[in-house]
Amino acid sequence: MRVLVIEDDPMIGRAVVAGLHDGGYTVDWVRDGADAELALANEVYDLALLDLGLPRRDGLEILKGLRRAGGALPVVIITARDAVADRVTGLDNGADDYLVKPFDLDELLARARAVIRRREGRPSPEMSYGALTIDPVKRVVTFRGARVDLSPREFAVLEALMKEPGAVVSREKLEDAVYGWGEEVGSNSIEVHLHHLRRKLKPQLIRNVRGVGYRIAQLQ
Repeated sequence: MRVLVIEDDPMIGRAVVAGLHDGGYTVDWVRDGADAELALANEVYDLALLDLGLPRRDGLEILKGLRRAGGALPVVIITARDAVADRVTGLDNGADDYLVKPFDLDELLARARAVIRRREGRPSPEMSYGALTIDPVKRVVTFRGARVDLSPREFAVLEALMKEPGAVVSREKLEDAVYGWGEEVGSNSIEVHLHHLRRKLKPQLIRNVRGVGYRIAQLQ
């Protein structure tokens, strides 16, 4: 799961990024509105956390532009603007949630998870396909009733494949889900993670669709 943090306050930004990393998210952080628009144009994110009072371009204008362009990316506004009118304006212009600073980091993470679930049409955080179940909140994976311990990046690869179980996911999309800006990505890094997943789960669980990508098989 990859999140874009749009926040110009260094202390808040560092705290949010650290909390997201601890929660198992891949995170990119931009500090002004112009950089935010460039990052959003890449369309690789599962969620954006958006401050409103940004240099170079106001956060509300960024949100309006995203929605005018048809962007469906879930957006949670995080801001010091606490007036009811500001909240109404943010939500009416396409925000999925609105959180006023200062906020508790655990609440932010819970709201982020809820927003993503609603957009994906899932009432529960758990995702199941055949005998495989993953819980992105507890970071727990079970296969045929037995718990399987994964590294954070192995979990990120599996979560990306489970977002659309049975669908083919390209290597590039898996890299986007696992690695943020500035992180070195080896030429066979994804293949290494997939090898470990097959060894810990079952070799036939993750299928290679030659020249296209990878998909989860529905095993019982």
